[in-house]
Amino acid sequence: MHGTGDIDDSQTLLEQVNQALENATPLRIQGSNSKAFLGRIVAGEILDTRSHRGIVSYDPTELVITVRCGTPLAELTQVLDAAQQMLPCEPPAFGDGATVGGMISCGLSGPRRPWSGSVRDFVLGTRVITGHGKHLRFGGEVMKNVAGYDLSRLMAGSYGTLGLITEVSLKVLPKPRQTLSISLEMNSERALQNLSKWGQQPLPISAASHDGERLYLRLEGGEGSVASARDRLGGELLDGSYWDDLNEHRLPFFDEDQPLWRLSLPHNTPKLSLPGRQLIDWGGAQRWLKSDAEAAFIRHVVEEFGGHVTCYSHGLTDNPFHPLSTALMRYHRSLKQQLDPRGIFNPGRLYAEL
Repeated sequence: MHGTGDIDDSQTLLEQVNQALENATPLRIQGSNSKAFLGRIVAGEILDTRSHRGIVSYDPTELVITVRCGTPLAELTQVLDAAQQMLPCEPPAFGDGATVGGMISCGLSGPRRPWSGSVRDFVLGTRVITGHGKHLRFGGEVMKNVAGYDLSRLMAGSYGTLGLITEVSLKVLPKPRQTLSISLEMNSERALQNLSKWGQQPLPISAASHDGERLYLRLEGGEGSVASARDRLGGELLDGSYWDDLNEHRLPFFDEDQPLWRLSLPHNTPKLSLPGRQLIDWGGAQRWLKSDAEAAFIRHVVEEFGGHVTCYSHGLTDNPFHPLSTALMRYHRSLKQQLDPRGIFNPGRLYAEL
């Protein structure tokens, strides 16, 4: 199926990349710029992907959709909605014009992440313009893609530093038959204990968040299992828009003036002693922190529990992503050298060394 706004502009993008390679000009890849606040500032000539857009192919019976990078994420969601299907990883948009390319590049996932998987888990294949000036296809449109490491999944969360994604094939799933959200009054320690306990039981939980006073749960699945879980857990019925507001950072918590930090933690991590306010997401594996504390202090506390930290307030620190170990940085640099030897794609967006 194809839409009216479908345009294959890959040739123009390829020409712009080859021109940049010829002139050794760094490129700043962007769609609508809705996630420009993430990462380090990139100096370079803007390469706007939004001219290259549209659904390339979609057969709902196959549960696979192939889409161009400049396609608005809202358009992709609309097409899937019409077939009663969804991207289970719930990528946040952070803006009306967010594109599919930006979604893959940033690799951000929403409240369902611990139960369904990340953006990377749903990438089946990509077409990418590399730093050698070639337009290549990686992966395919089937799940059985085991011949060596899948480079297409490597693009998820690379922030445009390894190449320009022009097209992506994504695994999609049917929407759950029943969805219901509830809230229960309890403190965060008890909420985390309960979530740990419930995680061992066959409860159809697909989102869990705690705002300091209440635990919010989303139940999804067959009507019978959702109804019996509701009877067992009790609580007050909740408007399902809570999860969108959490995912898009529209809750009052995110309005506060202090810097915003994302803490990624192992499952079953207890409550952290950090100055500021915390909002628990992903059943405890992701915590949002509003705090004026120093980056080094926040990172030290989170590292003690085996986690890592990202700064979501643009320009606050020169290292918004968690520093890498020497060995990991060596791998990153080697990969960058292989795919982008001239270093033209989003230089420094992730780390100064890349």
